[in-house]
Amino acid sequence: MAGSSFSAVAGGKPPLFATEKPKRMVAYRLYAGTIFAGILLIWVYRATHIPPRDSSSLGWRASLGLLVAEVLFGLYWVLTLSVRWNPILRTTFKDRLTERYGEDQLPGVDIFVCTADPALEPLMLVISTVLSVMAYDYPPEKLNVYLSDDAGSAATFYALCEASEFAKHWIPFCKNYKVEPRSPAAYFAEAATPHDACSPQELLRMKDLYRDLTDRVNSVVHSGKIPEVPECNCRDFSEWNETITSEDHPSIVQILIDRNKRKAVDVDGNVLPQLVYMAREKRPQEKHHFKAGSLNALIRASSVISNSPVILNVDCDMYSNNSESIRDALCFFLDVEQGQDIGFVQYPQNFDNVVHNDIYGNPINVVNELDHPCLDGWGGMCYYGTGCFHRRETLCGQIYSKDYKEDWARGVGTAENADELERMSKALVTCTYEHDTLWGIEKGVRYGCPLEDVITGLQIQCRGWRSVYYNPVRKSFLGMAPTSLGQILIQHKRWSEGFLQISLSNYSPFILGHGKIKLGLQMGYSVCGFWALNSFPTFYYAIIPSLCFLGGVSVFPEITSPWIIPFGYVAVAAYSCSLAESLQCGDTAVEWWNAQRMWFFRRTTSYLLAAIDTIGEMLGVSESGFDLTVKVNDSEALERYKKGKMEFGPISGMFVILSTIALFNLVCMVVGLGRVLWREGAEGLGPLFLQAVLCVAIVAINAPVYEALFFRKDSGSLPSFVTLISMCFVSSLCLQAI
Repeated sequence: MAGSSFSAVAGGKPPLFATEKPKRMVAYRLYAGTIFAGILLIWVYRATHIPPRDSSSLGWRASLGLLVAEVLFGLYWVLTLSVRWNPILRTTFKDRLTERYGEDQLPGVDIFVCTADPALEPLMLVISTVLSVMAYDYPPEKLNVYLSDDAGSAATFYALCEASEFAKHWIPFCKNYKVEPRSPAAYFAEAATPHDACSPQELLRMKDLYRDLTDRVNSVVHSGKIPEVPECNCRDFSEWNETITSEDHPSIVQILIDRNKRKAVDVDGNVLPQLVYMAREKRPQEKHHFKAGSLNALIRASSVISNSPVILNVDCDMYSNNSESIRDALCFFLDVEQGQDIGFVQYPQNFDNVVHNDIYGNPINVVNELDHPCLDGWGGMCYYGTGCFHRRETLCGQIYSKDYKEDWARGVGTAENADELERMSKALVTCTYEHDTLWGIEKGVRYGCPLEDVITGLQIQCRGWRSVYYNPVRKSFLGMAPTSLGQILIQHKRWSEGFLQISLSNYSPFILGHGKIKLGLQMGYSVCGFWALNSFPTFYYAIIPSLCFLGGVSVFPEITSPWIIPFGYVAVAAYSCSLAESLQCGDTAVEWWNAQRMWFFRRTTSYLLAAIDTIGEMLGVSESGFDLTVKVNDSEALERYKKGKMEFGPISGMFVILSTIALFNLVCMVVGLGRVLWREGAEGLGPLFLQAVLCVAIVAINAPVYEALFFRKDSGSLPSFVTLISMCFVSSLCLQAI
């Protein structure tokens, strides 16, 4: 096999990547030890200071509940240690890769881009992503780009046809002038001044070509009519007719750029990457399994057309921001000594549409730079569904063994007739092809869970493969972060519900991964797996201490008691460390504060409802679904986002929960403080000091909610009906303190 020839070339050579441990871990482990000691003291205090049952019914019940909540918080914190305890950092040596293999021996790469709805995912967004991955700094004859269009939209096919013509100009422009990023939308948005190596005339010419492309595509989107075939240079629209809908259409596969015959070279005469459009068959009576089904259809179709040993999949809004990402990934796969068991290479998610001091805490620098390297240290980064390079065999159910040899040369240089390849591929993407097969179970991406990507990655790791996390200095992929609170909360509800379903099933990391992956990695998966369940103690802490404060019932040590020390130390040390880490990773203090707010909002809404729905599904009283994240932004909402105003919008159960918690704590703070200070003066706050601090902190973190309830009049504010419903809940809660 070709794998042996690669070994012969690479034998005895320097490694293609290096791994090192950061030096900060001694200090962090010391800090973690003191936090754990504080948690133990809190447990001791709570267990030994539960008031007698007859002294105060509210105090007894509240203290008992707080004991349970604090035990759950502590156990969850122990889980989080797994994602900080064993970090490693990776460095690649692309120069060695080039020296060792040249351009001729590099493997083929199949790139999958998935889109599902042209109304929610703008076509020019999709096309810019496709163009960015077509322009990788990689031999074009070894690149194969596939666009999966689950809507079967003629407009999407038309846009891809037009993009295939534009690519003849764009790809040589990128390579001649070493353009970064290679998404035309992102590049022209950044290029206020001409590129250093590019003349103003050349830049203007490319801008005009891209503007013409955009105008033609947007014209079709707005009119709903496709131009005549000769006018738009498209191959064949005969497979579309008036009966086709997004949920009911036949399988369509068309090779738009065929290296053997059709449109094979750019304007400089160089070979172009192969470009394929695919719409798998969908029928109303057949399950289509959303993105997982689309990816599995792509795996099968590509196995006939190109069959490259490496697969990259990206979301349609996640464009390539680094033209060398393929070579970085191959440094891991092609290292004979260290890379033989690496199944996939996951790059971090980053966003290009977030503003300075983002109100939603979208920058995830701490997660990318501190949390994920620790999962990598346990031998397995999660598969997050985008920005990930896989060995094809890992997605096809291959179990790793030490004598496994990869055929890196396969799939390169095929010369089959394109019409025959299209015919063969269509048969593999019908909606009945998977019946009575292992697809979606043991082969391909897993079905039956909202987080098909995570469970697929876990299965791959349990088959003996390692995964690698790589975070280069220049971000490899940039996408679009949601810019409204509703979108974010719905997205996190889907994620947390999926993680909880995995954790409570036979695919739990502790069950499926037992004896197959390290305990630290099992715990790392479970940090996200128990997001939803951790919402219950958070919700309890957001209501009960404030309720007791309103009623003058103390549930924490008074300010003069030595028992206040562990409570104060754990809170101050944890948040100080969190702030320091955030600043270290490049966030501002405001962004850190906004991230804390969003953490609180998600736990009391998204995660809470996810837990309730998952339990309901287990009891057979509810059913999970799939919500596509909207990639279209309203212009007025976008302006409010840029000004730091939170976008709420129409009535939602999540907004009722947020408003109720915010209003309830505001009432408790005002009435509770007023009553204590009026009756007993400042001295009366001693036994209630920590409750007062907690109540004030919750009020402070809910400032955008109060603004949306009482002061804003725009369409992004909270409807008055939400205020009325919330006030009813607040009134009933306050009665409990009387």
